[in-house]
Amino acid sequence: MFAGIDSHKDTLAVAVIDTAGRVVTARQIANEPDGFTVLAHLVAEHAVVRVGIEGSTNFGWAAAMHLVAAGATVVEVPPLMTSRERLSRPGQGKTDPVDAVAIARITAREPFLPPVRPMDGLPADLRVLMDYREQLINERTALANRIHADLGWLRPGYQHKLPRLTQPAHLQSGLALLENDSSIRAAVTRRRLQRMVEINAELAGLRSQIAELVQQSGTTLTGIYGVGVFVAARFLAEVVDVRRYPTRHAFAAANGSAPIPASSGRTVRHRLNRGGNRQLNRALYTIAITEIRADTEGRSYYERKRAEGKTSREALRCLKRRLSDVVYRTLRADQAADRPLPLAAAA
Repeated sequence: MFAGIDSHKDTLAVAVIDTAGRVVTARQIANEPDGFTVLAHLVAEHAVVRVGIEGSTNFGWAAAMHLVAAGATVVEVPPLMTSRERLSRPGQGKTDPVDAVAIARITAREPFLPPVRPMDGLPADLRVLMDYREQLINERTALANRIHADLGWLRPGYQHKLPRLTQPAHLQSGLALLENDSSIRAAVTRRRLQRMVEINAELAGLRSQIAELVQQSGTTLTGIYGVGVFVAARFLAEVVDVRRYPTRHAFAAANGSAPIPASSGRTVRHRLNRGGNRQLNRALYTIAITEIRADTEGRSYYERKRAEGKTSREALRCLKRRLSDVVYRTLRADQAADRPLPLAAAA
């Protein structure tokens, strides 16, 4: 038996199917502690061997953790796979029970779905801090764009003296430009500039906090050229436990660096994989770009691919795939050397 769960804020749609994909039972239960007890009883009653859940890092997290604590095997099912499974059976529409059945069928036939990520311990702390840092950076970018527009109104031609607002000195120069201006627009622009000063100070504090946690993890990821504190933190936060990926190929598929076969007849080709964890994919892109800009093995590999006739983008994708293997081996080596002990609390 296999189970699928479509999670929402108030309810959990649950479906149990047999090995032939036939629905044994489908129910909706409350997404709260009493409902988790009912869910665990349902899983035990039908001897479910694997539970698939969509939204295990969001509304389904509490239910997933309850099932894991009860000894169940719980895996993540990407929303895109659920959508494709549902569309492959036209005429049934889209409802929560339909999605739950689709998730259950995916869980039954896909053996390499990753286990749910625990959301506590050091990796979870890193993820919260990294997500908050990105939120601050996005806020800062929006503020800078708005300030540039305001300064265009208030001080036409300012861009010749103040083309950027990226450094503390730039912000102070912006404040100086508006000194003694009592207009409402100038007052609001000054507030935006002061908010940017506050964000910069907060980002500096976050960097120290994230760097300390990365050091506590004992990871050797920072030994890879192009992997700094933030890239290492993102890998630790998103991967959590590298044992979730049985092979380097599974890891590459999960981070979107593995190309997707798109062959037909005599034509053998692969296409770009736009799926996978985009945070991990972006981290690999950062490493690749950094290595290409320096005299590294990555740059040599990139140049060999270019000499073979690949475009710059194709060569970059090849390099990302190789870097995915390097990161995977490093995480495995850390695990074998018992370096990730601080992460054990999240396992």
